[in-house]
Amino acid sequence: MARLAGKSIVVTGAGSGIGRAACLLFAREGAQLVAVDRSEAVRDTVASVRAAGGTAEAVEADAGREPEVRDFIALAVSRYGRLDGVWANAGISGGRVALHDQTPEHWLEILRINLIGPFLAVKHATPIMIGQGAGAIVCTASVAALKANASGHPYAASKAGVVSLVQTTAYTLTGTNVRINAICPGLIETGMTKPIFDMAHDRGTTAKIGQLNPLQRAGQPEEVAAMGLFLLSDEASYVNGQAFPVDGGLSASLPYAGKPP
Repeated sequence: MARLAGKSIVVTGAGSGIGRAACLLFAREGAQLVAVDRSEAVRDTVASVRAAGGTAEAVEADAGREPEVRDFIALAVSRYGRLDGVWANAGISGGRVALHDQTPEHWLEILRINLIGPFLAVKHATPIMIGQGAGAIVCTASVAALKANASGHPYAASKAGVVSLVQTTAYTLTGTNVRINAICPGLIETGMTKPIFDMAHDRGTTAKIGQLNPLQRAGQPEEVAAMGLFLLSDEASYVNGQAFPVDGGLSASLPYAGKPP
């Protein structure tokens, strides 16, 4: 049986990368989707879902603006009759900017999308899920939320906030049968990380990408989507308030110099 059969699920950041991979996987597993992205590329995602026989609606919206979040959550309910899952995945990196060159405006935009966006998804999804007596939410955090040196300051801070949002919300939802968890991707080959891969290619160091994790490679969006599938499925019915690294083992170790024992 399909693992998300009949479930109504919203995925933000669905125009590319992890969000697009999630939509394609979830549709194969029987989900009915509302795919959201502020880029028109979300329409390509939905076209691919439909071409494969899946059910999806495309919405061009900003996941960090409350009226738009309220509307796409409501759309899922009106189209499919309920809301079983939300993956608050939309995010931006903000690039690498030296600490003393960062501005409040730079921070605010990253926080608006990466942290306020998941909060808004939680705010508008949970009353519906509580009323149904069940539901699951996944938020995309990052290994940058767990350890230093994986990103710039505002991105890391925003993703650490996502982990805290998940933990505190899990307790706010006590007794409701609504679950919430976070995924902390490592280096995943997506549009957001393209500059890293392009730089390695230009330097002739592509073989070194991912060398710091035990699997010694970068991850693919489909590998993160697989974790999201589990967390949104009934198989994860006792998994709540957690942040799961999907990083090839990168966060399993302290830094070391030289060859490990």
